[in-house]
Amino acid sequence: MAQVTYENIYSDNSSHLKPQCEKCFGICCIALYFSVQDGFPTDKSAGTPCPNLAEDFRCVIHDKLGDLGLRGCVAYECYGAGQQISQVTFAGRNWRLEPSSADLMFEVFLVMRQLHEMCWYLTEALSFKLPSPIGGEIKEALYATKRITQFAPHFLLEFNLSEHRTKISVLLKNTSKLVRSEISRTNKVTFNDDKGRKATTDFLGRDLRKKDLRCADLRGACLIATNLEDVDLSGTDFIGADFRDANLRGANLSNSIFLTQSQINVARGNSNTKLPISLSRPKHWESENTTK
Repeated sequence: MAQVTYENIYSDNSSHLKPQCEKCFGICCIALYFSVQDGFPTDKSAGTPCPNLAEDFRCVIHDKLGDLGLRGCVAYECYGAGQQISQVTFAGRNWRLEPSSADLMFEVFLVMRQLHEMCWYLTEALSFKLPSPIGGEIKEALYATKRITQFAPHFLLEFNLSEHRTKISVLLKNTSKLVRSEISRTNKVTFNDDKGRKATTDFLGRDLRKKDLRCADLRGACLIATNLEDVDLSGTDFIGADFRDANLRGANLSNSIFLTQSQINVARGNSNTKLPISLSRPKHWESENTTK
């Protein structure tokens, strides 16, 4: 990976924040705990390879995950931490050839994944072209976080991740307020910073088609199996929201805030679902809709 400099923060694309399995040593398939109940192929402890992990570190059923109903695998997102650990942090040394470093590699991966997730959100925040001073603060935070991802393994484990995450969370919350306020002004939507949070954010199984959620703050909301079909979700902040089995058919998410690929992957949508340009339409949406 190229050296991180302050000058290239804006010019860098976000490709390194997307999984590149061909450059990874299948770390997520061995480092993590799996449970069948959570939508994984088997119950396994952390540090035990998934039975579907091939010798070349690729998943032998990757193209069938959606068809097999393995929603845990479909949803998981490492934000590029896997290839960072494999190719940069451990310089191409894999856990099979160096089993003595395996435990350290897996432990560092858990830290790296969180750092890359922060980088993803900060990069998303920069795309909103924020005014000063918060735009500068976001840029500084992204630069600092990218620098941390280049630390040696033991330094990464000693880093105060909780304190850093708290600072990033404050920045993202302030960014959300500014962006939602601007979108509400442009779209002539009444803006209330508490909108969506005065009432419960547990919408499990509810029909929300008649609820105005534009520019709402739905951070961390439970949207499991909710019906959002054809709903306009412009300017809605979804950071940390749970979209498992949510009906997004025909919904407009093109201008939603902090929506991730992993959230989309566990929802149900169709060709009429409008997504942000940074996200991809899940392949299993097609097969799900053709069988209905």
